Amino acid sequence: MDNNDFKLPTIKETLKKNNIKINKSLGQNFLFDLNLTDKIVKNSEPICPTVIEIGPGPGGLTRSILKKKPNVLYTIDKDKQSEKMLIDVKKIYKNSLIIITGDALHYPIWELGVSPRQIIANLPYNIGTKMLTLWLKHIQHFDLLTLMFQKEVADRIIAKPGSKNYGRLSILTNWLTKSKKLFDIPSNAFTPKPKVTSSVIQLKPLEKPLYDVSFESIEKITQMAFSQRRKMLKTSLKSINGEKMLKELDISPNLRPENLSIIDFCKIAKISDEK
Repeated sequence: MDNNDFKLPTIKETLKKNNIKINKSLGQNFLFDLNLTDKIVKNSEPICPTVIEIGPGPGGLTRSILKKKPNVLYTIDKDKQSEKMLIDVKKIYKNSLIIITGDALHYPIWELGVSPRQIIANLPYNIGTKMLTLWLKHIQHFDLLTLMFQKEVADRIIAKPGSKNYGRLSILTNWLTKSKKLFDIPSNAFTPKPKVTSSVIQLKPLEKPLYDVSFESIEKITQMAFSQRRKMLKTSLKSINGEKMLKELDISPNLRPENLSIIDFCKIAKISDEK
């Protein structure tokens, strides 16, 4: 146990003494078990000089990160109570903790601190996928992302071609990173208790994308294909003369989108750009 743990109030004490109200509209589910937050951080080592945490809440994960002594930890939370919840942690780690009150969906976190940088975060359920899609557009600025999502979203992120969970999110993520699931966390570990299990996943950015194509193009093609995932590609890509393009690439127009590899989608996106 870190000596600073003895100086800090427990998470429950922090909430009580600051009269904190949990804001369900912000998707807040607090993790009180410091053994679990320590486990998340242990799986994120080696810790980069710059660490970014989204939605720190009362600071359980924050404490676990700071024990590993990053040069600086930036916490970003839309909840104006955040600074109040982290005030005791800030007193001890005053030189390495920077608290930002703001909306991470509209904040260029890839510009914070210096490289190498990483994100370690228990993401709000309601906007986790939007955040991930945004960060993927700037993935070259990160060395590692350790993120908690609800289990069904995590399963979509790490899904392989041919599986029922494979889709747009799987393709965008695994085109740019190597993804893996670390472990699940049961709902009873959180306050308030969500109705779903959570999963911690890790994304390690690739040195270069699997295939050279623009983010906008592959995003557009995958959106078109998977918006009608039960239909054949010749139907879902009809508006861009998809059948002809697929034949040029020697891909059967009668296939459904989950049957194509990431490289296949990259090639379709590339050829559609050239038309």
